[in-house]
Amino acid sequence: MHLHLFDKLVYSKRRKQLTANVGKGLILLMGNEDSSMNYADNTYPFRQDSTFLYYAGIDIAGLALVLDTESGEEILFGREAGIDDIIWTGPLPSLQDLADMVAVGKTRAYAQLGDVLKQAKAAGRQIHILPPYRPENKIKLAEWLDVPVAALTGVVSLELIKAVIAQRECKDADEITEMERAVSVSVDMHMAAMKYTRPGMKEYEIAAKVEEVALAAGGRLSYPTILTINGQVLHNHSYGNTVQEGHMILCDAGAETAMHYAGDLTRTFPVGKQFTNRQREMYQVVLDSLDHAASLLKPGIQYKEVHTQASIKLIEGLKTLNLVKGDPAEAVAAGVHTLFFQCGLGHMIGLDVHDMEDLGEQYVGYSETLKKSTAFGWKSLRLGRELKPGFVLTVEPGIYIIPELIDRWVAEKKLSNFVDYNTLATYRDFGGIRIEDNFVITETGSRRLGKDLPKTIAEVEAVRQ
Repeated sequence: MHLHLFDKLVYSKRRKQLTANVGKGLILLMGNEDSSMNYADNTYPFRQDSTFLYYAGIDIAGLALVLDTESGEEILFGREAGIDDIIWTGPLPSLQDLADMVAVGKTRAYAQLGDVLKQAKAAGRQIHILPPYRPENKIKLAEWLDVPVAALTGVVSLELIKAVIAQRECKDADEITEMERAVSVSVDMHMAAMKYTRPGMKEYEIAAKVEEVALAAGGRLSYPTILTINGQVLHNHSYGNTVQEGHMILCDAGAETAMHYAGDLTRTFPVGKQFTNRQREMYQVVLDSLDHAASLLKPGIQYKEVHTQASIKLIEGLKTLNLVKGDPAEAVAAGVHTLFFQCGLGHMIGLDVHDMEDLGEQYVGYSETLKKSTAFGWKSLRLGRELKPGFVLTVEPGIYIIPELIDRWVAEKKLSNFVDYNTLATYRDFGGIRIEDNFVITETGSRRLGKDLPKTIAEVEAVRQ
């Protein structure tokens, strides 16, 4: 077994910072278990908890880490491999070997973890846990902490959530290097789709080529691939359609490296050799929005403002196509853009493709002074807060022509002073376009991660020849 790790001092330093920031009580960081798919021994592909990876690095099932903020003691809990395990898996490192790899001082049997927590609770010590999302961990925590599963949210530590986010939100140089690798493999995935696609293929044939690249690079997918001729369906994971001349393919796909850092890119390209005139016009509107949003990225700007400006740019473009009218800024203030752009401009990315989403979007993407909107369109913006150096995020504007949504707005005569519904009716079968890149915020602005991936109309069509 080969474990992919940063230097052990990286993890030790991170843990010391965490315990200093929390300051009191025990911190429990749960690793994940294998999880059965359709019977006990046929499990889903194992994925370690990202926060556990950040502080302990060990990509093996059945581990947990306890940090004593007051004594400084660190204990790795796990199970030693028996001969039955070794027969199926081959030799595995001992628990002590694993602890040594990441500079954890002590080890104990996993079976003792419940007793340790019960003793701490009986002594009146605070036990800090993060929100559990796996059923296996929910059940164990409920038993150990003596609360119903449904009541676990009441014992989650907001102090620990905020301390973890404060560390994980700004990526260090080692993490940026790993993310460059993830994005560059993601670029290769998209190039495979653009080069391989021919009219008459099934979507699943192209999706297979995309996913092959991630595995061949020593990683895997960072999320289920979206590859569809129905780009107006935001999370379309069905691959049954036959692609034909005149269609566009929207491919949203990303690689996860062996260290589990994610890439997340989207490109939209013609099934034939060229976009149609109407597709070309709409594509340029989206690309102009992406370029404008990227130009605004810098420390101190609220990402909600970047989303707003990207939306205004979209409306400006749609106005040139006579789909909307009036002042673009006023149109966005009224919510006109949400007829065409229903989702958010982007999100944080790191060890999770939606970074730290398990810890709570209101803490990761927003702040005490900036609360998330509940309005249609705006409520899907995962990141709104002020940007800092070291943030890594996506920028992914799009235009999605959803007939069912148009029909609802028409029936309500909604914002008809801004929307030309007669012209829009001729676009009902248009589909959708999204273009997405990943950026790191620098001290002075931003930098796009990964190697180049064709994005302009000329570049995309050149690949399709």
